[in-house]
Amino acid sequence: MNTLRHDDANAAEFRDGLVETLLEKKMITSPLVERAFRTVPRHLFVAEGTPLDVTYSVDNSVAIKRGPDGVIISSTSAAYIQARMIEQAELAEGMSVLEIGSGGYNAALLAEVVGPEGRVVSVDIDPEVTDRARELLDATGYGNRVTVVQADAENPLPGLDEPFDAILVTVGAWDLAPAWLEHLSANGRIVVPLRMNGITRAIAFRRQGDHLVSTSAEVAGFVPMQGAGAYDERVFLLPDRNGHHVKLRFEGEVPQDMSLLDGVLATERTEVWSGVTIKHGVSFADLHLWFAAFLPGFCKLAVDEGTDMAAERKGWFPFGVVRGGSFAYLAVRPVPEGGGVEFGARAYGVHGEDAAAAMVEQIQAWDRQGRDREPVFAYWPEGSRRPEFGNSTAVLVKTHGLATISWSPTADAADDQGALHNPER
Repeated sequence: MNTLRHDDANAAEFRDGLVETLLEKKMITSPLVERAFRTVPRHLFVAEGTPLDVTYSVDNSVAIKRGPDGVIISSTSAAYIQARMIEQAELAEGMSVLEIGSGGYNAALLAEVVGPEGRVVSVDIDPEVTDRARELLDATGYGNRVTVVQADAENPLPGLDEPFDAILVTVGAWDLAPAWLEHLSANGRIVVPLRMNGITRAIAFRRQGDHLVSTSAEVAGFVPMQGAGAYDERVFLLPDRNGHHVKLRFEGEVPQDMSLLDGVLATERTEVWSGVTIKHGVSFADLHLWFAAFLPGFCKLAVDEGTDMAAERKGWFPFGVVRGGSFAYLAVRPVPEGGGVEFGARAYGVHGEDAAAAMVEQIQAWDRQGRDREPVFAYWPEGSRRPEFGNSTAVLVKTHGLATISWSPTADAADDQGALHNPER
């Protein structure tokens, strides 16, 4: 616990500054959420010694606990995504909320939003995390307004017989546990950071008949789920001539015979350009989502310092594709007139040009069919009646159902996407 005082004027100034920024960026849009962020002392929920400027920044998460390998396994999420997810849940005073993934601060915000007549239950699998959350909630006056439960929320939670008006999942989930839907009221909202072939969106879902449809989605990143709902990615190391590595990380289907990539970094690099451009400062996060949805062999990349790719970081992004014994990755180059970049792909391997061309083909498809369109997400639990999905819909096979991502097709490109691809089958 940070020992800076609750009423410290300096902390209050930082807190108000954070709220003003969140309002300006329209991350907070309702008076209830604004009041909660102005009231709850975030600095009393973060680790001892965390500077106030870090604590109250818009986009900094703060680690709560690390695993033996130093990887963060629990954290206080960045303020912007906490604000957006609470807004996505469409909460009102007197509502009941189940939070999956504890830390204390977010639960206190929820308690402020739903008020004294509301109900907040916060669940986490890790007893150290729940003990810490209880201590901090007690110390800040929220102990009697939040019930903290230590359990694996993948399973039904005993004693919680009445359904909740909203469920907020604050860890990266590969799937929606059936237990969550059992705990959700008929008209409730569930907001979940759903991992889709390596790309995460915090999606607000509501029920529509026997399935769920999205009402909003936000770009986000969260520590992954632990326990029975955990889903590990597979990582393959490609060594270069100096013993450094390029890491290929797959969350969906892994291409057959990855041994074909042995020695691939020693081959001559090739590149293919798309003709698709974007101005500086404009988000293209949905291009990453498009790759995850429609590009077979899609993966994410990480590189060691000392590799050739590490020396060129400003010219590429960590999204790739494998084709046989070759792989390609998303690259950019300045446009001649300035003010933006052109998308393309650089590749290694004997058939590197084919891999790069596959990525460029999807960049061009996104430009025609997905750019400037909001994707719509749905979740189809086991037992739901599923329609015939069109070519503009990606289907991701999960453990307990299907997740779908749809972009509305244009009249001249309805058949352009080709065969439906199930990247997580």
